[in-house]
Amino acid sequence: MPDTRTGLPTYADLHADASAVLSRWTATSPAAAVARDRTLELLAAGPVAMSRDHLPGHVTASALVLDATAERVLLCLHGKFRRWVQLGGHCEPGDRTLAAAALREATEESGIAGLVVDPEPIDIDIHPVSCQGGSLHYDVRFTVFAPTGAIERVSDESEALGWFPPDRLPAPLADGTVQLVAPALAAFARRAAG
Repeated sequence: MPDTRTGLPTYADLHADASAVLSRWTATSPAAAVARDRTLELLAAGPVAMSRDHLPGHVTASALVLDATAERVLLCLHGKFRRWVQLGGHCEPGDRTLAAAALREATEESGIAGLVVDPEPIDIDIHPVSCQGGSLHYDVRFTVFAPTGAIERVSDESEALGWFPPDRLPAPLADGTVQLVAPALAAFARRAAG
């Protein structure tokens, strides 16, 4: 929804989606439940909580990408902190849903066309970052499915991309990435069961 004064997109639709999705979401772990509740508290600040300009913290969206058989996960070697991590990043004013933001980020960072996102989050992780001189990311994480034969292309935001078996992830691995594997594989199983 555009701002009536400026005509520019705002975070209003994204904020409404985030509030609705997280209010009804059944957390995948006790830590994710605590993070969900803290994220809902952050969202009480209004749509500004979706923007990187919100200094106390802001909601981000990321995705663990699975290949077409769920035998491999796609990770990026992050250019800034030199650890392997799932794809994702900041929400943008044009994003209408958290799942769409995660899908956009995964597509931009992987270069893979035809990705499909599962609309149910698989995790939430809150961690400090250096945005705006120091802030928190309230990262809502999703499963994204790659099409058969997907070929990745490294973006400007990563040093490398790599496919890894879920039980043999690379090092150094970012904190919180390994906890995405089990719920992502469960999402794949639900999708396969139809």
